[in-house]
Amino acid sequence: METEPAEKPSGQPSEQPWPDERTAWYAVAIMGFCTLFAIMDQNIVSLLAQPIKDDLGVSDTKLSLLLGLSFALFYTFVGLPMARFVDRNSRKTILGLGVAAWSVATAFCGIAQNFWQLFGARIFVGAGEAVNGPAVYSMISDYFPKEKLPRAIAVMQIGSLAGSGFSLLFGAVLIYFVSDIPAIHVPLIGVIRWWQLVFIGIGLPGLVVAALVSTVPEPARRQLPGQVRQANVKLRTVFKHLVTEWRIFGPMLGGLAIGALGFGTQAWMIVFYFRTYGWGPAKAAAITGPIQMAAMLFGLFLGVWLSERYFKAKRDDAPYRVLITARLIGLPAALLMPLMPSPWLAVAMGAVSSMTIAMGGMAQNAALQIIVPNQMRGQVTALYLFLFSVVGSGLSPTVLALFTDYVFQAEDQIRYAILLSAAIFSPLALFIMWLGLKPYAREAARLKGPNG
Repeated sequence: METEPAEKPSGQPSEQPWPDERTAWYAVAIMGFCTLFAIMDQNIVSLLAQPIKDDLGVSDTKLSLLLGLSFALFYTFVGLPMARFVDRNSRKTILGLGVAAWSVATAFCGIAQNFWQLFGARIFVGAGEAVNGPAVYSMISDYFPKEKLPRAIAVMQIGSLAGSGFSLLFGAVLIYFVSDIPAIHVPLIGVIRWWQLVFIGIGLPGLVVAALVSTVPEPARRQLPGQVRQANVKLRTVFKHLVTEWRIFGPMLGGLAIGALGFGTQAWMIVFYFRTYGWGPAKAAAITGPIQMAAMLFGLFLGVWLSERYFKAKRDDAPYRVLITARLIGLPAALLMPLMPSPWLAVAMGAVSSMTIAMGGMAQNAALQIIVPNQMRGQVTALYLFLFSVVGSGLSPTVLALFTDYVFQAEDQIRYAILLSAAIFSPLALFIMWLGLKPYAREAARLKGPNG
């Protein structure tokens, strides 16, 4: 694996100029495509949840393992170790290998013959995607100064929201063309059902994106004023830094973890529309996909606009303030959405919620990158994404399924399971994150440097 040249030990900011804008924005575009395919491959299971449940004959709780835990499990064991390589080695090489790995694993979901084979394939999807966030955010932070970082992250995250929408839209198109295809008997493999063809159609194009990553230049690592340059930072050093600065990172990471427990709603959304309003997967995807994409795109750039206004007003805590604002706006929408008397009103509330998810996600990522030392960014980002993926993608779908199976004890009561989840976790996450606002502002001001 290619190793980056050693950096001069210094507590001063890097004197090397920032990459030219064309190069930087090209890299953002490629990394946006990486994120698009990561989210598509991650989310496609939610679109296919009902036919998978019907064909494999599993309960909601077991189905939730495919929706979340299978993806998050290997992320747990791969994400943090690989993030250390991200902090030391060529980030674009690691990213390209990760994209290729998760794309092949998604295609392998298309030949799984039982629940456990599908579960295993999803584990390897999570393993490949474990490197995406740490590599992408670390590189973007070295392409742009902090004032431009929210905009760069927002543009990159267009890939994230496009992935969410495309997994619905492209999946709906594939379902339309393949849902009438009878089961295919393939020698040495077994039966291939129509929904497995969707996995293959979603997974294989990612190999083209993996090849494109090789065209992205590796940016030089740089340091902010007030941060001490370190080489070969170990995980225990990262944890020591987080514990020492617990007033800053505790609310950010703790609020993220609590809020992520309510994120299981997203994984069950297609099932929610089917059980509550009778919309089939293709119809629900075709309607909610474009609306969700538009709402999240608006949320991204609303967050950028607010961040840049705060920066112009000399607010060093600009992205963190946007995060709190997004949480405040999103809370009532999350509570009202499952109670709506019609699917269209539910879609409207869901759009508001999607807008604030994009707005807050961009802001929290930018806020984190601004205050984390360069040689820790990969590992801290991995920890951030570990909490979001393991708790949000891994545990939260199961938490919601447990509410459905054991609290309400009826599949058609999923709307109340969603409401209970939002009522418990969303207000608590908002309060915890609010506790970190002042400590974050003090640290961001300290890191401005003499010319900040």
